[in-house]
Formats: sequence, C-alpha cells, structure tokens
Amino acid sequence: MRRLIAQLARFGIVGAVGFVVDLTVFNALRATVFSPDEIHSGPFWAKVCSTVVAIFVNWMGNRYWTFRNQRRSVAAKEGVEFLVVSLGGMAISLGCLGISHYALGFTSALADNISGNVIGLVLGTAFRFWLYKVWVYHPDRVAREGEATDGAVAGTVDDRTVTR
Repeated sequence: MRRLIAQLARFGIVGAVGFVVDLTVFNALRATVFSPDEIHSGPFWAKVCSTVVAIFVNWMGNRYWTFRNQRRSVAAKEGVEFLVVSLGGMAISLGCLGISHYALGFTSALADNISGNVIGLVLGTAFRFWLYKVWVYHPDRVAREGEATDGAVAGTVDDRTVTR
C-alpha cells in the first residue's frame, strides 16, 4: 500500500508539471495563433497542441520517475503505448471542451479552461493512471520482457541449449 501511495504521489507531481505545461501552452495558443476570434475551432486546436506537448513531458516524468522500476527496456514500444493511452486521455479532455464550447455555447476562456483543463483533466487522469498501471507499466510485462531478453542470450551448440 505504501508503494502505491508513493507511486500515486509521484504520478500526481508529474501530472502537476504536465498540467502547468498544458495550461500555459493552451492559454498562450488560445490567446494568439488559435484565438477563437480568428479561428472558430481555435480552442480545439490549442488543446490538441498543448496536450501533445504535455504528453511528452508526462512520458519523460513517468518513465524515469513514477514508474522507473517498471519501465521496459524498449523505450519506443513503451512510448507508443504511453502515447495511445495519453491520446485516449486527450480525447476525454477534448470531448469535455467540445461539449462545453460548441454544444453548450460556453465560449469564454474561463469556460474553456474549466471544461478542458479541470473536468477533462480529472476524468482523463483517472483513465490514464489506470491504463498506465495495468498495461503500459504493468510489472508482469516488465518481468516477461526481462525473461525474453534473457532467453535471447541463450544459444545452441551441437543441438544442445547453452545459457550464458
């Protein structure tokens, strides 16, 4: 239980850093190049861009700190899985933003931040943590990968298996 609480705390800290990055990039883009006054779908694209930047920040933090004992040796495969889960979380945030901004007509910067960066964040975070824990960084997957790597070192000599 202590390890889970410590892991949740690290996940929360990494998430807080990612949140600050996401919030800063989102609001900077929404106020400038993706202003809804200039581009109707500007808030949506600002959120996509800010989330992509935050996904990278979160992957680095989670790979090298939160789940450092459970990360796999193949960073590219783990990164793709992390990205898939993170895109699911992004879809949740974008759904909340889309419903608020486009369906309900709450178009202020405050409303966009509450829907995309508060409600969407809470729902997306629960979704991401669960899938990171049970899929991307699951301890059994790390152990199986280690066994597969150990097996790759084994060779054969005269039709006999030799382990080095």
